[in-house]
Amino acid sequence: MRTPRGDIVATGGMDTNAILSDRLSGEILCSLTGHSKEITSLKFVNQNGLFITGSADKTVRIWQGSKDGDYSCIHTLKDHTAEVEAVTVHPSQKYFVTTSRDNSWCFYDISTCSCLTQVGEASGQEGYTSAAFHPDGRILGTGTTDAVVKIWDVKTQSKAANFDGHVGPVTAMSFSENGYFLATAALDGAKLWDLRTSKCFKTFPPCNSDTTTNAVEFDFSGKYLAIGGSDIRVYQLANPKMKCRVIKTLQDLSGTGKITSIKFGVDATYIAVGSMDQNLQIFGHQSY
Repeated sequence: MRTPRGDIVATGGMDTNAILSDRLSGEILCSLTGHSKEITSLKFVNQNGLFITGSADKTVRIWQGSKDGDYSCIHTLKDHTAEVEAVTVHPSQKYFVTTSRDNSWCFYDISTCSCLTQVGEASGQEGYTSAAFHPDGRILGTGTTDAVVKIWDVKTQSKAANFDGHVGPVTAMSFSENGYFLATAALDGAKLWDLRTSKCFKTFPPCNSDTTTNAVEFDFSGKYLAIGGSDIRVYQLANPKMKCRVIKTLQDLSGTGKITSIKFGVDATYIAVGSMDQNLQIFGHQSY
């Protein structure tokens, strides 16, 4: 995220801390402490200097940035009764959603940090593992532990569609900027879905059958799709329904072969990659 202090990258992990770093220099700007278990998801809010973290400790924390670059926790939300697995911010930057292993998702007002609604389902599954808002903000995608992708109408909080076909928990998802496509990841690799037909039109097998595909990410333009598992593969999407061309395979420099997250920088000028070695890898555009 670009701020008055520069281009900032945020990471969180097993050590329970969130770290904000300067992308260019690698300098750690601040460390946010307070969660008691691993951080599972984090998001910047593009207004008011806010930052959101979700954790396996069942809580969500809202952090407020100050002029000197420090952050302090201003709210701790305790609406979930199991691990919080995902945080996603509405395109309007006025709301956000959290999903949890307690089989529910919560819809929050950012200005008040209050839960406007909590949507639960009948017991029988182990909860939600991923989430993302559609670019128009009208629908929400959630992934479950039982391999189902669920599409929700945000206004009515009703299910609009179920996408079946994955194997294992749905670990990540990303909508294309034009709003036509959804990329999802799971144990069996990544899939591309056409939201107009509710059908999967392309499957990307995992690079290594022993490694779950943990990350998928469209860049803002929708021209590139990055998929992370045992390595990172960047696809050029001239026309996703006709052709997806691998333009670069980036090796996991950590040596663990387990990518956990991927994020494109502004204008796809870089890719930030998290992995199991607790380090952040930055690949510049020239790498792909």
